[in-house]
Amino acid sequence: MVTPEVAPPGRNDSPTRAAPPATATGPTGPTDRKPPAARRGLREQARIARILGLTGALLMGISALGSGAYPVPNPLHGLRVIGLPARNVTLAIAVTYAGLLMVVTAWLWIARMLTARGAKHPAPERRELTRTALMWGIPLALAPPMFSKDIYSYLAQSATLARGIDPYTIGPAQALGIDDPLTRGIPTIWRDTPAPYGPLFLGLGRIITALSGENVVLGIFEHRMLALIGVAVLVWVLPRLAARFDLDAGLVLWLGAANPLVLFHLVSGIHNESIMIPLMLLGIYVMLGRDDVLQPWWRITLGAALIVAGASVKLPALLALGFVGVYLIHLRGGRLVDWAVMTTWLTAVAGVVFSFFSFATGLGFNWLKGLSAPSEILSWMSVSTDVGLLAGQVGRLAGLGDHTEATLALARGMFVVPIVVIVVVLLLACLRGRIDPLTGTGAGLGAVVLLGPVVHPWYLFWALLPLVATRAMPRYRRAMLLLSAFLALVVPPTGADFIFRAFQLPLAIIAGIVMFALSLLVVYRLLRAPKATAASGGTAETAP
Repeated sequence: MVTPEVAPPGRNDSPTRAAPPATATGPTGPTDRKPPAARRGLREQARIARILGLTGALLMGISALGSGAYPVPNPLHGLRVIGLPARNVTLAIAVTYAGLLMVVTAWLWIARMLTARGAKHPAPERRELTRTALMWGIPLALAPPMFSKDIYSYLAQSATLARGIDPYTIGPAQALGIDDPLTRGIPTIWRDTPAPYGPLFLGLGRIITALSGENVVLGIFEHRMLALIGVAVLVWVLPRLAARFDLDAGLVLWLGAANPLVLFHLVSGIHNESIMIPLMLLGIYVMLGRDDVLQPWWRITLGAALIVAGASVKLPALLALGFVGVYLIHLRGGRLVDWAVMTTWLTAVAGVVFSFFSFATGLGFNWLKGLSAPSEILSWMSVSTDVGLLAGQVGRLAGLGDHTEATLALARGMFVVPIVVIVVVLLLACLRGRIDPLTGTGAGLGAVVLLGPVVHPWYLFWALLPLVATRAMPRYRRAMLLLSAFLALVVPPTGADFIFRAFQLPLAIIAGIVMFALSLLVVYRLLRAPKATAASGGTAETAP
């Protein structure tokens, strides 16, 4: 059931389904009034955009041999041809930024065509979009990791578990030794940090360690295969969630699965959000189905288990179970007995799944100890961290001494209150049927991320990927596009700082912008060529 304040799932309130204004009704439905030359021009734009994005992805994949977050020591060092990018890291970073800007520009360009044309012909169709995203992703999937060195922490923590040592009590440096091949690639700040991830993820990592041993390169590609499986699940589940709101599947996939953040941080960066989020979304879909009707108990149980499995990778995914749970209570009528039955059952499912993964690793619930480990880093994107640091600096300027640690802890603690208030308000709205559980999950996780102590660009997946398949998407799609494009540019491809070589990144960015500007000049000439040919009376050749 849906309250009058919410449009029914079949209602067409999305501009992505609206027919283009320049249409007429023919015997088989709407037909485009645009002349053939204009349609060919739009198809040519889509072709050029796809080529621009593919060129950028290829440049990123090649330059990653020098600018990527490669292991220590670099296994490509000394090789004649393939090792050339690593000999001039500044140039490699510049080429990476040029390719990155090409991919982001092409993605925005195609997204604009989809929204402007209402996802109708001659805008790219879903099959074309899938091929495009696949072709853009292949160079990044074959290249060394970029944008993050978390993969080396994954490998070391899994190896720690495989050797019978508790990774939730000591860090990789103490467990494996500072000179271990799996430890040397980890940034210094994380070498002594216990694992902050759930038991399912470390259990999967232990299997990878059993296959790769101390071979870092093989371990990277095994983790990447796991991430690609997660992305494939994402491609499968997003259109099915979007069908609840009659959204265009091609546009949802383009904004979600083909998002540069997904390509850069899940495919290339291999973050474990590639497992957490697909499991969470798949669980939501299984529990809710396609329509707002109460699903059988076996589906509710299976979906809840999938959500808890996602939370066994990273705990915030558990928030989805709360939103789906209260929505199911709403569908059952909202009586006290409905509260008792649903709460008891979902709590039991969560307890069984958490216990299974926890004891399967042989470590019990020690993984709860490491949940605060990420807060050791000072994240400039975190509002609570910024407030705490600013308060500390104000105290120093006022002559009160350096109390930055105290103000930081106080600010982070205070920001827990608005997070709780926002989540509770969203849960109540979901209970009353005013918002759907997918929107509640996305908005709730967005509050957890933005007001939490640590914010990384890939953390925005927690909110962005659920929201892209909801009724909120058509209204806020421009904000989603701009936010995704911005966040795709803020992390350097090396996944490391530039201490003692601060000049390198600005020089590389400037050179990359120059290369990108030259590529735009080529694109401009390609776009002008058909118009010039048409003006002279000739016929422009366009892609079919």
